[in-house]
This record gives sequence, structure tokens and C-alpha cells, in this order.
Amino acid sequence: MQSLKSQFNNAVDWEGLIQSGNRLFIGSNAAVPNALIDSLIDDAREIKDLELVHIVTVSDNKWAEPQYKHRFKVNTFFIHGDTVRKAVEEGRADYTPCFLSEISGLFSDETLPLDAALIMVSPPDELGYCSLGVSVDIVMSAARSAKHIIAQINPDMPRTAGHSFLHISEFSACIEHTQPIPELATAPQHADSHGVTERIGQYVAMLVEDGATLQLGIGKVPDAVTHYLHTHKNLGVHSEMISDGVMELMQRGVINNRKKTFHPGKTVTSFCIGSKRLYQFIHNNPHVEFYPSSYVNKPANIAKNDMMVSINSALEVDLSGQVVADSIGHQFYSGIGGQVDFVSGSSKSKRGKPIIAMPSTAKGGTISRIVANMSQGAGVVTSRGNVHYVVTEFGIASLKGKSIRERALELIRVAHPKFRDDLLSTIRKHVWVPDYQKQSPTDIPELGDVQIIRLPIKGETFYLRPLNPSDERRLQEFFYSHTKETVRLRYNYIPQGMTREKSCDLVSVDQSKDIALTIVKQEGSKAIIEAVGRYYLYPEENICEVAFVTRENHQGKGMAKILLKQMIEIAQARGLTKMFAIVKSENKPMISVFEHYEFKRVFNPDPGEIELIRHLKESS
Repeated sequence: MQSLKSQFNNAVDWEGLIQSGNRLFIGSNAAVPNALIDSLIDDAREIKDLELVHIVTVSDNKWAEPQYKHRFKVNTFFIHGDTVRKAVEEGRADYTPCFLSEISGLFSDETLPLDAALIMVSPPDELGYCSLGVSVDIVMSAARSAKHIIAQINPDMPRTAGHSFLHISEFSACIEHTQPIPELATAPQHADSHGVTERIGQYVAMLVEDGATLQLGIGKVPDAVTHYLHTHKNLGVHSEMISDGVMELMQRGVINNRKKTFHPGKTVTSFCIGSKRLYQFIHNNPHVEFYPSSYVNKPANIAKNDMMVSINSALEVDLSGQVVADSIGHQFYSGIGGQVDFVSGSSKSKRGKPIIAMPSTAKGGTISRIVANMSQGAGVVTSRGNVHYVVTEFGIASLKGKSIRERALELIRVAHPKFRDDLLSTIRKHVWVPDYQKQSPTDIPELGDVQIIRLPIKGETFYLRPLNPSDERRLQEFFYSHTKETVRLRYNYIPQGMTREKSCDLVSVDQSKDIALTIVKQEGSKAIIEAVGRYYLYPEENICEVAFVTRENHQGKGMAKILLKQMIEIAQARGLTKMFAIVKSENKPMISVFEHYEFKRVFNPDPGEIELIRHLKESS
């Protein structure tokens, strides 16, 4: 080790390694070699017009400050931090959009040839190998492609497993300088006063099945998602990055990578950022392996994981499903990053789920992130054909296999309620929905913040939720699944059919007045209506009429009782005085359900019908 240390220097001979006009790479994320940057600024004043390329850099980013604009031209693949963002806005820096999986190729094929790579590594082991530690991502590829590797050896850098090692003999120069690895605190649970991210986390967690493999980012939403995965089992990780939430799930045994079909038993990532605890956790941890972005983010590799769930965010989503993620209008804000890589890979995975998760509004709730038309100048990062799910605090919009009409209605449903009418009105002008579609989706506050209730029924999982306008076709299919006998008993007459217009009318409910609930079987993007329960309000009398119907193969499983119980609770919460139902006298099962919940028979002059009433002031 002492002989290796003799190779360390306290200074870099910059003029012997680089010259004016060269292109230099700067290490990524939490592994920015700040001591090397300081040395470059202070000790290489005569070297000018250097192009500095990088992705996210968790640093003060001083090289992008105005005072250095004649020495450094920044070219970033991802805009991060106020200093770099301002430099891009003022034209002192460039933004180059590129999929994270393909940036390495720009170096190796010399589209962007590198004269030097400035990187940070761990001290060498007894064999002389240094680890890239917390940030392998595109650093390894840059180092392999650069004419010179200039390294800052940092005793605080963890040693990570995987493809993260460079031998000290590969360095053209190196200095030893201790630098704390930047920490990023986990968002405190319930820090959001309105519970927005908590609700998003709950909805996303509903989409994650036991045995799934996850890609998670960093921030409030991923933190909330990991919190609601604590009761899941046998999860895996294949993600461009990991943070404290992944560590905690591994420590709990929730993430054990046992069911992974690619790199089984291993958490696979390309970089990490989080707390000091996280950096201690990954140090010499053989269960967490770091690989270059060209490998981790390669869609074909991502797709090798069955049940791959990718969770990414967006700035805007339009009503056809197009995702804006790197710009706000004409202003470039972040970058493409790995979103398209993982959306593409997870969509090709067996039972994979690409998810876009975001708050429904921005700027303090003043603007909607769900938009009829993208902001002028905004660019599409992920196409409408790639996204399967969009999640906000108002629910899950399922887009795979949906028509433009259905997509628009699904996305309006998860928009903030105060924007839904305007969104519906705007897209009606473009005939995305027919003229008879007039009612925008509404929520049922009495169901709680999360409008989906998981129902384990006889070994199967179903979900109770409000019926909504995008269920038009599903309700039509539900109607035509009935036998003639079910239709006769349920509807008290023989309907001639269920047109799309009639179905639209039945699913377009103002849930602040009437109630329409459904129980669905959900498998990926496939949803089947299994039961429907309704009540119709008579506002003058403050009473409602109740009805329900269940698919024949699920009758006798208690779905009608679940729906009726929920409707009773809603009616009581709304202060209604009475509920009533009129049932065919031969429909014994339906009568039994009502009587189970203390509905009483009253006189009805029609012998073919039974009228049942429940006064809501009675004890429940």
C-alpha cells in the first residue's frame, strides 16, 4: 500500500495533460471531484476554451459560474442545480438531450471524444484497484474512452461491488483529497401538509405486485412509494439509482431479489445518493452491484426482469398520454435521463408496468400538470405509445390499450377536480370525446383520500372504486355478459341494448349527488367490471333509491353486500334520511342482501315487486 501511495501527488500537471480547446468529462452525481475542479481553476489559468461535459453533478458547480465563461463551456446531458440551469438559460452552457443508456456511445464512437476524465475514486486495495464507489453510471464509460484519467482519491468514498473498478496504473495523474460524500435527506413522512405525495405513494404501491422488480428515482414521490411497500414480499431492484428507501426495504427483507429473472439475488444499480447510512450500507456490500448506465439502462436488459415496474415523474402529461419531462415550455429544466430507457424496458418486460407518477398541479396548485395541450415550446420525452399508467394524488389512469377518448377521460379523472371541467370542454372541441359526453369525472370524498379499496375475496383480489366516464366500454361489456334472466330481474324490464351513448350516460355520474360504485378485477391494464352498485338521489325528499348487479360467476361471493354497505355509509355521511329499493319478488338473493342490512318490506300494490326501506336514523 505504501508503494501505491507513492504514486499519489498533491498537484496535477495540467499543462502536460490537456491543452486549450480540449473536452473534459466531470464525474457524476455524488462523486464530483471538487478538489480536481479547484485545482483546474486555480492552477491551469492559461488553458482556455475547455468544454466540460457531465450529467447531474451534486456540487456547487462553480465551473458554470459567469466568471468562468471564457475558460469553460459547459455541455450537460441533464440540467441540475441553479448554477447550471442559469448558465443554460443565459446561453453560457449547452444542454444535449440523450438517453442515459446511449451517452456512453457518444464517448466511445468519438461523437464527443474526451481528452480527459476527471473522476473521484476510493483508495486502491492491496492489488491497486480503486472503486468508482457511489457513481459508476457514465463515469466508467467516460474513463475508458478518455485519453487521460485524472483521479481524486477520496478516503471517504465507499468501495462498491460490480463493474466499478479501475486500476491505479490507468491514471495519468491522481491526488489524494478527503471530501465528504454529499448527502441528500429523505423527505420526512407526512411532510406534505396536503398529503399529496403520500396518496401518490399509496396508489403506486397498489400497482406493485409481490415479486416485482423496481426502478425508483429520488425525491418525495419515490420516498412515499417505498414507505407503502413495507408489507410487500420478494421485491427486487434494477434501477439506475438507489437511495435510502431501497436500503430500508432491503434491511426489512422486503427487497431480497429472490424472484428476479436477471441478476437474481442482487440489487443492480449504476449510482446512489442519500444519507451517510446509505454509503455505509453499500460499502463492500456484495448484495448491491453497480454497473455502467450503458448496461443498467439498456432497455433489452431491463426487459429481462419479469414484472419490471418503472416509476418516473413528469412536468406535464397531455390528454393523449404524451409526457413532458425535461422542459417547461421553451425553458429546458432537467433532462431525458433514464426515463425512456426504463419506460421502454419495463413495457417489454413480462407483466411489466411503466408508471409516470406526479402531483396533479404545480405552482401551489395554480396550474394543472394534466393538460389538454402541451405548453408552447415543450418537448415530448416519452411518447403516448409507451406509457401504461399515470398516477397522481387523485388516482391511477390506465392508458395501455385505450383509445384517445378513453385516455383523455382516464387522465381527466386523475387531474385536480378544479381543472376537470375545463379539460373536458377543451377536448370536446377536438372531438376527442363525443358531444354527449358532458359530465367530467367526480370523486366520492366519503371513500377517503385514496379512492380505491382493495378487496380480498375468496382468494382473489378485487378493487372497489367509483364508476367513471372512462368505464363506458367496460360497462357495455358488463351488460352484455348478463344472461337474459339477470337482465330481467335486475332492470325490471328487458332493455333492447346498451348503446355507447346509453353506457356513457350510466358512467357519467355526478358523484356529489348520485353514487355509482364498481368492483373490478384488475390485471395490469386489463380491468373487468364484476359488480356495480348505485343510488339515485331524490333531493326534494332527501332520500335515495338503491340498486346493484353482480356478474353471474361472482354471485354469492358477497360483492353486493360490500357495495350496499358502502352506499349506506355514504348516505349516512351525507345526511340522507331514507334509502329504498324496488326488487322483483322472485329475486330472493337480492331481497336477502337488503334484509341483511335491515331494509324492511313495505306494502307495494304490485304483487310482482317488493319494496324495501331503510330509515337511516335507525341503528346500523
